[in-house]
Amino acid sequence: MAPKTVLITGCSSGIGLALAVRLARDKQRRFRVIATMRNVGRSGALAAAAGPALGRTLEIKQLDVCDEGSIRACLDSIPGRHIDVLVSNAGVGMVGPLECQSLAAMQSLMDTNFFGLVRMVKEVLPDMKRRRGGHIVVISSIMGLQGIVFNDIYAASKFAVEGFCESLVVQALRFNVAISLVEPGPVTTEFEAKLYEEAERTDYSRTDPETADIFTNLYLRNSKDVFASLGQTPEDIAEHTLRVIEAARPPFRHQTNVAYTPMAALKHADPSGALMTDAFYKLVFKYDAVLRLSLRAIRLLRWKAQKVKEGARLLGFK
Repeated sequence: MAPKTVLITGCSSGIGLALAVRLARDKQRRFRVIATMRNVGRSGALAAAAGPALGRTLEIKQLDVCDEGSIRACLDSIPGRHIDVLVSNAGVGMVGPLECQSLAAMQSLMDTNFFGLVRMVKEVLPDMKRRRGGHIVVISSIMGLQGIVFNDIYAASKFAVEGFCESLVVQALRFNVAISLVEPGPVTTEFEAKLYEEAERTDYSRTDPETADIFTNLYLRNSKDVFASLGQTPEDIAEHTLRVIEAARPPFRHQTNVAYTPMAALKHADPSGALMTDAFYKLVFKYDAVLRLSLRAIRLLRWKAQKVKEGARLLGFK
């Protein structure tokens, strides 16, 4: 069987890089990976990680999801413009008090996170429909299901992604085209690290002192504990995404972190939204100390589990 052609956006770092390498180094050579990024000058890390797969099962191409001309040029360079699997991964983040964020920055984020996906789908879907086969995999977020305090605009972009895909999936199925949303929780990447480093340096004088204090002394502190305790690696997300790609009947939604399933379920348990709102309010403003202690306990348990796995591997157990 010929390898599937997989085009991935946003491969200069993080999830995109990890997934491109994982597929390109597949032992069964089931994939031909086209790893794309806006600036190919930042391809060094990907090339190094790919090793001998580069030039064999992995090819690096320039593609800017915010530029229709760039997208078309990339697709035109592929024989027959044939894409079996599109992985829409390119994205940017934004965190902080709403008053401190410019509309221009918000629009730029939506242009990448939402309209970037739309542009890619518009370009590959017609051929998939003609062939009556294909798979569109979207790296979404748990924040596409549940908004999180101080992530207003980022969550909005992911809600838009989820609504777009939920609306499109039924039509796509008519043409035997699968759509899958991969929904991670916190992922420890360069992307996230830079986002939070920048947040710590930002001037919050455009908001009121109480909001600035909540963000800097509650949210940022708790976020560090959340990432340290519950965060997954890009390689974890790559493995989850591989499972979605190779599934005989790909799921529409796939959450990568079971710790976030109860959080998403709160919304559906009470259609009025009162249960979810009350739970999050208390978590942030009343029981934040309990939250931090719980997260640190989880971190300790995960550390111990990792040590047990490492010990088992040293003894020859899988």
